[in-house]
Amino acid sequence: MVPANAVETTAPSLDRHLALVGSPTEARDAATRVARLAQRLLTIHTHDLEPSIFEHEPFLHAVKRLVLGRRFAKVRVLVVDPARIRYDHNPFIALARKLTSYIEIRHAAAEYRSDPSSYVVADAVAFVCRLHEARWEGISQSHAPLAARAFLDRFDEAWLGSGSDRGPL
Repeated sequence: MVPANAVETTAPSLDRHLALVGSPTEARDAATRVARLAQRLLTIHTHDLEPSIFEHEPFLHAVKRLVLGRRFAKVRVLVVDPARIRYDHNPFIALARKLTSYIEIRHAAAEYRSDPSSYVVADAVAFVCRLHEARWEGISQSHAPLAARAFLDRFDEAWLGSGSDRGPL
């Protein structure tokens, strides 16, 4: 029996939380929630490392917690339109430069640049997806292994087809 005043110290539970995303704030909060759920692998498909999401301090903290607190943790980022990224003064890029063993950024090969979606997947369980990177509407789910696996399969094809070009980090 657990005492009533006990403090939970384990990772967040997978609560099967389903949420619609409709604003930059909701997209940022959903991406942060998904990043916090990651135990081993965080996968990011983005067009330009949207500053309103990936430069947000709670998101960056979740990424740091993952890679520094878990053995063999990894963050993979596939950037569809690297020309739009602000490399100077970008906190996510700065973090990736410091943690090169844990965070890998690749530029998508030409044949994979037509995918308009942006998504973040934690392990093969949780995800947030916006169907079009220019709009904020999307969906997030904390426990959806089949959907998360579908995103990972699509990502893995583009990741492997894009070689190891890390770009100007």
